[in-house]
Amino acid sequence: MLDLFFGLKRLIKRRVVLIDNAIFRLHWLLTSILLICCSVVLTAKQYVGNPIECIQADDIPVTVLNTYCWIHSTFTIPEAFKKKVGVEVPHPGIDNTKGSVNKKYYTYYQWVCFVLFFQGVLFYFPYYLWKLWEGGLIKTISTGMQIAIFTDEEKGRKKKIILDYLCRNLTHYKFYALKYFFCEFLCVLNIIFQLWFTNWLFDGEFIDYGINVLNYARSEREDRINPMVFVFPRMTKCRFHTYGYSGDVQHHDALCMLPLNVVNEKIYIMLWFWFFFLLILVSLLCLYRLAILPVTRFRAYFLSARCRLSRQRDLRNICQHGNIGDWFLLYMLGNNLDPLIMKEITEVMSKQLVKRDENLSASQETIAMV
Repeated sequence: MLDLFFGLKRLIKRRVVLIDNAIFRLHWLLTSILLICCSVVLTAKQYVGNPIECIQADDIPVTVLNTYCWIHSTFTIPEAFKKKVGVEVPHPGIDNTKGSVNKKYYTYYQWVCFVLFFQGVLFYFPYYLWKLWEGGLIKTISTGMQIAIFTDEEKGRKKKIILDYLCRNLTHYKFYALKYFFCEFLCVLNIIFQLWFTNWLFDGEFIDYGINVLNYARSEREDRINPMVFVFPRMTKCRFHTYGYSGDVQHHDALCMLPLNVVNEKIYIMLWFWFFFLLILVSLLCLYRLAILPVTRFRAYFLSARCRLSRQRDLRNICQHGNIGDWFLLYMLGNNLDPLIMKEITEVMSKQLVKRDENLSASQETIAMV
């Protein structure tokens, strides 16, 4: 287990070059680590013990009974949650099953650790896709401009190379920006899918789980069903079938303790709040992207936060005469380069874009006159 935790250190190491924003990192970095760590904890017997422990009055071997009930799932009686523990029933959800009674089976129990790991991978996927599409462009452009050991002459040469590259490729970064925006939109879709999938896993009990827990905490607890115990019961029932000496089928009722559910209930109340909080943040981020696409004034305003020493006129020219790709590339470079360097880059790009549009207008006027 410790080897896996050490492997996660690669994800949380400090990155010299940033190719995303803070909200994106909350999605792919923090959430992935959180989910994978929860998955690892659930598989560690030294922390949570055996996943299931069953008892019964007959002479069935305990290991056989535990294995059978683990594989075939256990159940509770929903109506028994409303009865008083210690008076009417021995444990919440545990009652006799004589006659026709509704049973609630807990098929998710053995899958939780795998599901959490799978969810962690899905949260990482948008960043993985963006990293493939990004291709190391920001790192290639900014490498050498951040390192203090380079001389001013070397930095000046590197700066000239950057400016020549950017000027030759003006207006060529539109799809670069749209790919990043698509990955941010994938984050929204992923969280919505995670909420739906987790709700499906718990038979429709997850969407309202956090609200129900808050309502239970504020109410008179004797009058309400504890939603944490209802979704993640500590004690359940299991029915084991064998043949008797005469060949008749015999039924053996067992009482099973599920220690992992003590951890599961805490994990999923935390994930409920975190998923909805992250959904709000990422949705606002996508709305922000939709706002800056058509409005150049917004782009100039947000670009000025990354290029603090650049002139406002240069930033407005870049946003008005360039496209969304030029703006986005400068915005990303502003996260990785010194403001003084960004000032020179924005000055040159502003002049190039204005000059290009003036030449284009002059050519169109000449053609119109002919």
